[in-house]
Amino acid sequence: MKYLSEYRDPELAEEFIKEIHRITTKPWTLMEICGGQTHSLVKNGILDMLPDKITMVHGPGCPVCVTSVSVIDEAVYLAQQPNVIVCSFGDMLRVPGSHKNLLEVKAEGADVRILYSPLEAVVVAKENPEKEIVFFAVGFETTAPANALSVVQANKMGIENYSILASHVLVPPAMEAILSDAENKIDAFLAAGHVCTIMGMEEYYPVAAKYKTPIVVTGFEPVDLLQGILMAVQQLEKGEYKVENQYARYVLREGNKMAQDTINEVFTISDRIWRGIGPIAQSGYEVNEQYKKFNARLKFNIDLPVALENKECISGAIMKGLKKPKQCPNFGTRCKPEHPLGAPMVSSEGACAAYYHYAQEDELVMAADKQIQGGYL
Repeated sequence: MKYLSEYRDPELAEEFIKEIHRITTKPWTLMEICGGQTHSLVKNGILDMLPDKITMVHGPGCPVCVTSVSVIDEAVYLAQQPNVIVCSFGDMLRVPGSHKNLLEVKAEGADVRILYSPLEAVVVAKENPEKEIVFFAVGFETTAPANALSVVQANKMGIENYSILASHVLVPPAMEAILSDAENKIDAFLAAGHVCTIMGMEEYYPVAAKYKTPIVVTGFEPVDLLQGILMAVQQLEKGEYKVENQYARYVLREGNKMAQDTINEVFTISDRIWRGIGPIAQSGYEVNEQYKKFNARLKFNIDLPVALENKECISGAIMKGLKKPKQCPNFGTRCKPEHPLGAPMVSSEGACAAYYHYAQEDELVMAADKQIQGGYL
């Protein structure tokens, strides 16, 4: 298949659905890692098309969702400093910190700018030599090359007033943390295709072998996900635990070596605190010694106390696959996209946002259909 529309083909999707129903004999719990996968599953009604024996749970693959409260506090602190411009992707502005978010400090007069690329932030730094420009570098391995490239570019251009606040997180350590958890219920993973486009698949083989858990790399369209679910269930029913690649049109086993080299030039692997999950060893990127002058934490001597999370938010249980968004007592009431208690309700990839925007619409449509069929309308 060559074109995007083929991965939205309802007839092909129906074939995969029928085959999943045919081969499923036991209850299985599958976790899709990425928030983009979650949104596609919910938006396209795929969760309701699967056999009752298959439970899809939603993983921590939303970088906005797992950015810790402490890191948000660091970004807010920087935005409140004189002569500092904080640049960020739009999703990050409403993520709650301990007391404020970036949108609130922007409303109070801080210079916080929404950009679409870290390279734009380098241009802002060049155009504003009297200001310090900080790019809030958030993301999984997918966005790390561009963020690293912005540092390389600023260094080559001799731009001294640019730095990044790195909050990168890595997928394989998070998968291991979930699988090693005493409450783990995951039988198989759908790994994120865009991450594997950068990093390849090599890191997943030891995880699948160690925990005897199938891992299938998938894309994000309905047919991608249904085929990936089918591949995972086929393995589970046979008692296999391999790493397979459904997203072969983009993902190579070795990944993108040029992108990896750029990451390795600028970043070093570090420990990272994941919102809702806690500290995971060697699960993040931090600016390395060679480029330390571009590390905002060092440049501004940031030393804030570790922040506590909102106890009313159950994002950790959701991202570990232990609960669904609607099992949160605050879902859709005290926690809405306009006033979120936690990051999964904010992000365009957050599981709570997906259920809020799409699942509730589906329920209203289904209720209306029942009324029509019952002769009430």
